[in-house]
Amino acid sequence: MVKRSVRLVISRGAIAIAAIVCSSCDPEVPSVGFLETVWVPPAEKVEVHSLGQGETFGGLLYGAVDANEQAEVLRAFQSYADPRRLRERTNVALRYQAGTNKLRSVDVAVSKDRTVRLTRVDDRWRSRLVQTPIFVDTVYATGEISETFWGSVVNNVDLVEMTFEDRNLLIDRLDNVFQWQIDFSRQIREGDSYRFAFEREVRPDGSMRDGKLLAAEFVNLDVQYHAIYFDPNGDGYGSYFDLDGESVRRAFLLKPLSYRRISGRFSSGRRHPILNTIRAHRGIDYAASIGTPVMATSDGVIIHRGPKGSFGNTVEIRHSNGWVTRYAHLNGFNGDVHLGTRVRQSDVIGYVGMTGLATGPHLHYEMLQNGRHQDPLAVDLPSGDPVPADDMTRWRAEMSGRYELLKTIPGQSPLRTFEAEAEDGRASGGSQQGEGA
Repeated sequence: MVKRSVRLVISRGAIAIAAIVCSSCDPEVPSVGFLETVWVPPAEKVEVHSLGQGETFGGLLYGAVDANEQAEVLRAFQSYADPRRLRERTNVALRYQAGTNKLRSVDVAVSKDRTVRLTRVDDRWRSRLVQTPIFVDTVYATGEISETFWGSVVNNVDLVEMTFEDRNLLIDRLDNVFQWQIDFSRQIREGDSYRFAFEREVRPDGSMRDGKLLAAEFVNLDVQYHAIYFDPNGDGYGSYFDLDGESVRRAFLLKPLSYRRISGRFSSGRRHPILNTIRAHRGIDYAASIGTPVMATSDGVIIHRGPKGSFGNTVEIRHSNGWVTRYAHLNGFNGDVHLGTRVRQSDVIGYVGMTGLATGPHLHYEMLQNGRHQDPLAVDLPSGDPVPADDMTRWRAEMSGRYELLKTIPGQSPLRTFEAEAEDGRASGGSQQGEGA
């Protein structure tokens, strides 16, 4: 025990002496001089091509691989996409082994979100689908309308980092949510205001893959309208409700297109522009460019998909309570929609065209109840379902959190507060407050 103590004292003394000696030394940083630049050849050579007009994927492969390999590459590609349907300006990256002309892999960007990667494995070609990575963020914005709602959103400084196309998409989302309360094309007035929180899925290039409104407020002629997102079933098909848990949606969309002009109204007798005869026009015509997406106005089942006389390419959907909707003069159909397919409200079912008896591109839209035509602009649309009673507790918690998001956004009007709950468990609106005013 004593010996160990002596050794410890001696060791500590030696360390102290070494420290004193080293402290008197001139600090000198060792130098290795400059190293010569090491050049490393690239592991591969990459050629990026953009398909030109009339150019095909198979033609692009000509010269990169022989005829047998070309057929094998195309077969592997067909596991995920049809090479005949690749559009002009599709990017194709050919990757060669460094120092050789041997093709090692091919990347074909079939969409903004999907790339088919073809790889040579043991002299055989294999394919896999690569999803474009995304990140999720939330955009907050507020604005006051001086001329048009469209101009206010597109030029909003809070949205300057969003692409022009994404700002237009945002307008469509707001229009879809508030369409039953406000007609953005006719009822907007100077001084109206809005604020919203919008959750986005963003690609690496900054463009938006998808997104949804979490909470929104619109003030029209001093009347406040609110929409809070809630998904009762947890299946990703949520809906929007006001602060009292009542649906802001109705069973049918007001229109099957986003923000388009009416070019023909419901009438018992008008002169047909082609036949030059007086006949009933039992629907609404919406003028739109060829290829504009057409949406199902309510949940239902496809009962017709194909040509239908003077209507041209037509889709008919059967809904509950004896309702049927008809969409005519389509240029084409959604490839995922077939006879018997069950669709949800806002699902894309086809695209605007001018097939059948039509003088220009437009959509002809009809509503029938128990076989009788109804004026889509005059029919009293049934209301959507409120928040289910069994989900009220979860609804109040989620609504409160999303409503708080609006409080963080400066606005032109006070937000409602909540003082109590009604006897049926629904939140009741309380006093006004000046949050963000």
